[in-house]
Amino acid sequence: MVSVASDLLEKIRQQFDSCPYPRIPLEQSPKDRPNLIYIHNLVTPYYLRNQKVTETKGKVILDAGCGTGYKSLVLAEANPGAKIVGVDISAESIKLARQRLEHHGFDNAEFHVLPLEDLPTLDYQFDYINCDELLYLFPDLTIALRAMKAVLKPDGIIRSNLHSSIQRFHYFRAQQVFTMMGLMEGNPEDMEMGIVVETMKALKDIVKLKANTWNPNYEGEDGKERILMNYLFQGDKGYTITDMFTALRDSDLEFISMVNWRQWELLDLFKEPDNLPSFLAMSLPDISIEERLQLFELLHPIHRLLDFWCGHPHQAQNFTLVAEWTDSDWQKVQVHLCSELKTAKFQEDLIASVREIRPFPISQYLAPTEGLIEIESSMASCLIPLLEQPQPIMSLVERWKQFRPIDPVTLTPTDEEQAFNIVQQLLLRLESLGYVMLERQFDI
Repeated sequence: MVSVASDLLEKIRQQFDSCPYPRIPLEQSPKDRPNLIYIHNLVTPYYLRNQKVTETKGKVILDAGCGTGYKSLVLAEANPGAKIVGVDISAESIKLARQRLEHHGFDNAEFHVLPLEDLPTLDYQFDYINCDELLYLFPDLTIALRAMKAVLKPDGIIRSNLHSSIQRFHYFRAQQVFTMMGLMEGNPEDMEMGIVVETMKALKDIVKLKANTWNPNYEGEDGKERILMNYLFQGDKGYTITDMFTALRDSDLEFISMVNWRQWELLDLFKEPDNLPSFLAMSLPDISIEERLQLFELLHPIHRLLDFWCGHPHQAQNFTLVAEWTDSDWQKVQVHLCSELKTAKFQEDLIASVREIRPFPISQYLAPTEGLIEIESSMASCLIPLLEQPQPIMSLVERWKQFRPIDPVTLTPTDEEQAFNIVQQLLLRLESLGYVMLERQFDI
């Protein structure tokens, strides 16, 4: 068993030494990819877990399986002032990771050639651990999860993911085909990749394996990385939601949320979520989070990755759900704008929409869910002060009253209660989509 695991590890190391991943140009910046920055900002899962906003300055972040360092760069951009530590078993990848962070001016970063099991030798305790596209390569998930847990601060958070066995089923079939052809006995190189391309192109288009997996992007020099990471991926394995939760329980880790949680909403799969068949209407409200996610994947397996956040058990701070707040709670709310929206382009376009009295398409700047999301211009005006700093909700209520001092129907002055309710509904909507964070301020 040990020799099998070590042989596999060596094959994986050879694959990434000969073809470091990802092959993203050194100079390419993630700054124009706000959705990517958003999910790598530790503020996001911390808020989901505790309904509080945390600072990133001074935090220590691990990129486990950092590869060529692109995600390390994303973590550095997403968490200003944090120290980034990257580890990988591929020495060639680590060289590129160091060069990448240096090229982009991040000097508070260090990289080590190190297997995950040896993390305690770094003598760090981490606030956040990013283990992206790595966990599913371990023969035993709990070994990797426990290794990360051992170096995680008590209130720290781990982000990791597994390949979905249901969504990725056809690629696993393809890997079996090419294993039978002997293409994965050693480290797949140009010859093996060429055989994959020739084989897939030779098949009729109606052949299920080709129809379900192949596209022209796999051809040519640019397609080599895709061939390796799909058809010839050493150690690749698929898992289910049940497998994921079982591994977390076995590692004594607590599930926090799916990373792209809005895209796992079970009720969104139904034509009329408010008018479900009677059996579903009675049973769905009582099922666990694990069962809801499992049912979603069985009904609609669209996610390649089972991408999740987790942490030490019983570390979440107690809080009341926003939907259950009283008016007294709301009056003490501090409103934070998502940091990924604090860009010059966002500010310029927001102000233009308000001045021209036209809807503001906020989803063009951050799209946590599908579809166009627009905000009416008077509502959008409430976001302007948030660009500078967090604001008490009552300040936003006063701003909205100044923007709309007269009720357009009755032509009477806008009263405080009406303004408060309108701003409250706006914030409820924006908070549910991740555009703002709402933090209750408690009396001292």
